[in-house]
Amino acid sequence: MKPIQQIWPEPFAERYRAAGYWRGETFPAMLRRQSEERPDAVAIVDGARRWTYRDLHRRAEAHAAGFLKLGLAPGERVLVQLGNVAEFFSAVFGLFRARLVPVYSLPAHRLTEVVHLARRSEAAAYIACDDYDAFDYRALGRELKAEVPGLRNVIIAGDPQEHLPLDGCVAEAAGLPADPEPSSVAFLQISGGSTGLPKLIPRTHDDYIYSCRASNEICGVSDRSVYLVALPAAHNFPMSSPGHFGALHAGARVVLAASANPETAFALIERERVTITGLVPPLALLWMKAAERKTHDLSSLDVLLVGGAKFLPEAARRVRPTLGCTLQQVFGMAEGLVNYTRLGDPDEIVINTQGRPISPDDDVRVVDDDGNSVADGTPGHLLARGPYTIRAYHDDPAANDRSFTPDGYYRTGDVVRRLPGGYIEVLGRAGDHINRAGEKISAEEVEDHLLAHPDVFDAALVSIPDPSLGERSCAFVIAQKEGMKPSTLKAWMRQRGIAAFKVPDQIVFVDRFATTAAGKVSRKELRAQLRDDFLTSSRENPA
Repeated sequence: MKPIQQIWPEPFAERYRAAGYWRGETFPAMLRRQSEERPDAVAIVDGARRWTYRDLHRRAEAHAAGFLKLGLAPGERVLVQLGNVAEFFSAVFGLFRARLVPVYSLPAHRLTEVVHLARRSEAAAYIACDDYDAFDYRALGRELKAEVPGLRNVIIAGDPQEHLPLDGCVAEAAGLPADPEPSSVAFLQISGGSTGLPKLIPRTHDDYIYSCRASNEICGVSDRSVYLVALPAAHNFPMSSPGHFGALHAGARVVLAASANPETAFALIERERVTITGLVPPLALLWMKAAERKTHDLSSLDVLLVGGAKFLPEAARRVRPTLGCTLQQVFGMAEGLVNYTRLGDPDEIVINTQGRPISPDDDVRVVDDDGNSVADGTPGHLLARGPYTIRAYHDDPAANDRSFTPDGYYRTGDVVRRLPGGYIEVLGRAGDHINRAGEKISAEEVEDHLLAHPDVFDAALVSIPDPSLGERSCAFVIAQKEGMKPSTLKAWMRQRGIAAFKVPDQIVFVDRFATTAAGKVSRKELRAQLRDDFLTSSRENPA
C-alpha cells in the first residue's frame, strides 16, 4: 500500500501546537471522553432509534474488534458509502478505533465513482446500506468487488444477501490497538473533482478536530445543542461546519434526517427541538417557501448555516423573517479553509458576504493571474494555508503540482473579493468546475462520458447561472448524425454508472465549435465562449 500522510513543515506544526490549535486529540479519545462524562445523554437519533454516548462507544468498540477479526489490519483503507443512518457513526468510529482509515463516498455515487475511489485508496473493504433512497447498494458492492480484486470484504448494514452483515462484524473489545497518533491521517475525504474524478484528501485527527472545535465556538454549539444532519453525512459541510463531528465533540445530540425535504426536516425540528442545521442554497429556498405555509413548530431553531454555493443576498435577507432563526453564511472546502459570518455580525455582513476565516493563523491571499497580491476589494484568485488546510492530496503528484504553490498555499480555484475585516465575497469559480447546489462537477469528466456515445462527435459542458441551484450544467453537443434528442442522450448518460447530479441539466445541439485559424481551441476558452453566447442569446430571446 502507498502510505497515507499529511505533513506540515515543522515550523508551522510547532506554531499550531503552541497556539493550542492542535491539542493531541483523536476521534477515539473524543468518543471515549463523552461516553465517560455523559454516558446516558442521547448522541444519535435515527427514527425511533436513540443511541446514548455509552451505546455509541460500545458499538464502535465492538465493530473495531470485529473489523480486525475479519483480517483487516491497522492502516488499511475502508470505503464507506452509508447514508444518514446511525450505522454511519458506529462503523466510522469503529474504523477509527481499529486504526483503519475510512474513505468517504457519497450515497449519490455509482460504480464509476466508487471503483475510482476504491482503486486510488487501495481499499480492502466496502461498507454500505442494503437499500438507501431506493437504490440497492448490495448490487453495487457485487460489481465493485468484481472490478477491484484487492477489495476483500463487502459489509452491508441491513439484509446483506451474500455479503457480510455489519451487525455481525463485532467481537469482544479486549486487545484493541492503542489510539492512533494525533498527527496521523484519520480519514480520506473526496475533493470536488475539478479535473476528472475526485481526488483524495487526507485529514488528520489534529487538524480536523481543531476545525470542528473552532466551528463550535463560532456557531455557539454546546452540549445543549441539537444538530440536524439534513445533508448527506459524508459531506464535509455537515461533518465539520460545525457538523455532526462538531456536535459530538461538544456532547450535543445529532439527529439524522433521511431526507432534507421540508416535510421530513420540519417534523424532526419540532419533535427533537433542533437548534442548528446546515443547508445548501437550493434547500434553504425550499425551506423558506414551505415555511410560509408551515404547520410545524420551528421555534427551537436558532441557527441556520447556508453554504456549499453562494447564497444570493435577496434570499439571505429572507431567512429570519420566514424561518425565525439567525443565518450564518459558510464558505469552505474539504481541503481545509472555512469562513463563517459571526453570530453578532450586522445584517449587511451576514447578507452580503460569505464570512471570514476560522483561525487567526489562516493565511489567506487574493492574487491576480500572475500570482501577485491584489488590493482589498479587487477580484482575484483565493489562496490559503493554515492549521487545517492540507498541503497535498493522496497519491496524485500532477494534482499537487496544479493545486499547491511551492510555499504551501492551496489554490482554491475560487474568485473572490476580500473586504474590510477579512470578510470574503465569493464571485465564482476560476476553472471549469460547476458548483451545482453544492455538488462540484468536472466539465472534463462529463465531456468524456458524452464523447463515449457513438453518435457524439464533440461536446463541451458549461455552467449556467441558476436562481435555485446556483449553477446548472449545459452540454453543447455536435452530433454525428441528425435526429438525436436531448432526452435520449440524458437517458444514455444515466446508464453510465455515474452520480445523477453529473447528468447535464440541459443539452443544446450545435453544428460546430469555433476554432482558431490553425484549427485549435483551448477547451477553457471554448467553454467560456459557449457560455457567453448562450447567456447573450437568452437575454435577446427570453423564453
